[in-house]
Amino acid sequence: MWIQKLILALSVLMVLFALTGCAGTKKSSPIMATIPGVSGHFKIGQILELKTGTVLSFDQFIDQISSKDLIFIGEVHDNPEHHLIQVQILQALLACCGPLSIAMEFFEKPQQSTLDRYRRGELDESEFLREVDWGSDYHFYRPLIRMANQHGAEVRAINAPREVVRKVARQGLASLDEPERNKIAKKIDLSNEAHRNYVREAYERHPRGDLKKFDYFYEAQCVWEDTMAENLAEYLEENETKLIAFTGNGHIINQFGIPDRTIERIPVSMVTIMPLPLSEQVTIKKETAHYVWLTADYPSRARRPLK
Repeated sequence: MWIQKLILALSVLMVLFALTGCAGTKKSSPIMATIPGVSGHFKIGQILELKTGTVLSFDQFIDQISSKDLIFIGEVHDNPEHHLIQVQILQALLACCGPLSIAMEFFEKPQQSTLDRYRRGELDESEFLREVDWGSDYHFYRPLIRMANQHGAEVRAINAPREVVRKVARQGLASLDEPERNKIAKKIDLSNEAHRNYVREAYERHPRGDLKKFDYFYEAQCVWEDTMAENLAEYLEENETKLIAFTGNGHIINQFGIPDRTIERIPVSMVTIMPLPLSEQVTIKKETAHYVWLTADYPSRARRPLK
C-alpha cells in the first residue's frame, strides 16, 4: 500500500513540475526596432548602418568608420553598457588607426591643464580627481582616460563651464558679463527650428525647477553645443590627428547639435554613432545617426532640474 501511495505522490509531483516548467518557459515577445523603408526587425546587440538598414559585424563597422577625421560616439550617461561599447570602439580604433586623440563632454575646457598634467604623470589619480572634482560618475569614464593615457593619446576637455551654462538657462545669454561671455563660443546659433523643436520636447518632458523660460533654456543648450563644436574645430584646425568625441546622445542626434555645428566651422569627414537603448518597440528614423548600436535599457536615476 505504501508503494502505491508513493507512486501516486510522485505522479502528482511530476505533473506539478511539468505545469510549472511550462509556465516558466513562457517568454514575452522580444523588443525589436524597425527602420522606415527597410524590411525586417532589429534586436538588441545589433549594429545598424541606418542609411542602408544593414546589420554589420563589429569588424565591418570599425572598417567603415575608421577613415573618418571626427568620430562622435554617444551615450546615455548612466547606462553602463554604453560605456563598455565606447571602450570597445576606442580599443579597436587605437589598434588600427593610431595616433588619435579623444574629446570628452565630461570635462570643462578650463580643466584642460589638469588633464594634461595627469597625462604627463605630474598628478597621480587621486590628485587628478580632487582637481577635477567630478564625483562618482567618473567611474564610467575612467577606462577611456586610462586607455588614452596608456597609448599616449591626448584627452581634450570640450565642455563649457557649467556655472556659465546654468546662468544662461536661468537668465539668458544677455545676462553674461564679458569674462563669462569669453568662456563660451563666439558664435551661438539659435536659428535651427528642427533643433529648437527637439529641445522643446525635452524641456516639456523633464522637471525644470526654476527654469521658467524656454528661450533661456534653449540658449543654454546652444551654448553647450556651439562651445563644444568650437573647441573641437579649433583642435582639428591645429592638429592632423583623428579625433574621437564622447558626448551624450542628445548632443549628436540628427547631427544638428554638436556635429553640424562643428562641420560648419571646419569641413572634415565625420560620422555619428549612437548606442540606443530599447525599452519598447521603436521605429528609428534614418537621420537619427549614421550608425546605431542597439542595447538593453537601464533603469535611470531620477532626473534633477538644472540648478
